[in-house]
Amino acid sequence: MGNKILVIGSGGREHALATCFAKSPTVEKVYVAPGSHGMKDVAEIVAIDAMDFPSLIAFIKSNQIDLVFVGPEAPLSQGIVDVLSKEGIRIFGPTQAAARLESSKSYAKTIMNKYDIPTAKHSTVHSLDEALTYLNQHPAPIVIKADGLMAGKGVTVAMDDETARQAVHDIYPDPTVHCPLVIEECLIGEEFSLMAFVDGESVFPLDIAKDHKRAYDNDEGPNTGGMGAYSPVPSISREMVEEAMDKIMRPIASAMVKEGNPFTGILYGGLMATSDGIKTIEFNVRFGDPETEVLLPRLITPLDQVVLDVLDHKHVTLEFDPRFALGVVLASKGYPHAYEKGLPIEGLDKVDANLFHMGTSYADGYRNQGGRVLFVMNYGVTLEKARESVYKEITSIHAPHCFYRTDIGKTQGDLQ
Repeated sequence: MGNKILVIGSGGREHALATCFAKSPTVEKVYVAPGSHGMKDVAEIVAIDAMDFPSLIAFIKSNQIDLVFVGPEAPLSQGIVDVLSKEGIRIFGPTQAAARLESSKSYAKTIMNKYDIPTAKHSTVHSLDEALTYLNQHPAPIVIKADGLMAGKGVTVAMDDETARQAVHDIYPDPTVHCPLVIEECLIGEEFSLMAFVDGESVFPLDIAKDHKRAYDNDEGPNTGGMGAYSPVPSISREMVEEAMDKIMRPIASAMVKEGNPFTGILYGGLMATSDGIKTIEFNVRFGDPETEVLLPRLITPLDQVVLDVLDHKHVTLEFDPRFALGVVLASKGYPHAYEKGLPIEGLDKVDANLFHMGTSYADGYRNQGGRVLFVMNYGVTLEKARESVYKEITSIHAPHCFYRTDIGKTQGDLQ
């Protein structure tokens, strides 16, 4: 009998995880909780909320689940790994204490400072007065980061002083409010995502991926959770990856061990290649979304074996399909702000590409339920071929209430 896997979450990342687990020869069955109707071809959907730990425990025990893999950050930050581990359940992800690398930007900066991990010059303030004083001394361009989990939308890259002040007022609507806020220099360079399987001080990197965070073409508009991605990334050299591993990824894993909060799970480095070397923009404690949807389809090594080997403190070798994978997000008009839900999506049966459901519901056909709705991904022997294929297939989808970027894989640096 093979492994029974439970994936926690309901978005495109979890759809990609379930698909990757399902293709493993050593997996018997995949469940996703709460999942979505769009995942039914690869997994059994379990109607239990990701934050309902007692119900999850009961389900896991009654179905003899061999491995639990947590997709999103919220249950990790609320201690799902701590709670399930105490019940003797094998679960892959960081403890609540280790998850603070993502759930608190100020904590992450403190650790980076203490262990000399390269990042932007910054300051943590705690009130509107402090923030405005700092902005008066440090004019734009500047970056404002809310301290807690914001689903990828808590960062403002302010190119002028007015935008910076507005971002600060949004976080401190009442001058008496006190909470941490990180303000940092605006780094110039090329962003990329380096994710790794981590077990204490052992760090096993995946291939590089690149995410496009701005809502609109030419990297304009507000930050989002990500509007498209591709992997591998030709403009990021092997030497740059080694620098990132040596100066950032391994040191942060080692730092967490020294801090008494060893990290197990997926560590995501949001990095930037600058003229002054590789710098850390942020750490996440789980797979990136949408990077997962272009990375895991390229993973040849069975995912369940990788995760179980990491949990058993074994050495892991990852093999990837050499082809390019590129994907584009269809988002609800209005995202990342208010948008209308429940509108029909047609033509999905005509799409000859990999479809990952990010935020759909099903009632007499698929409908938009989230800000990010669908991820359309395909392969190519070159980045351009993968790109052409995806944009050709997107035209089969009829969803006038959705929009997408037309330049994924074609912005400056992508085709170097």
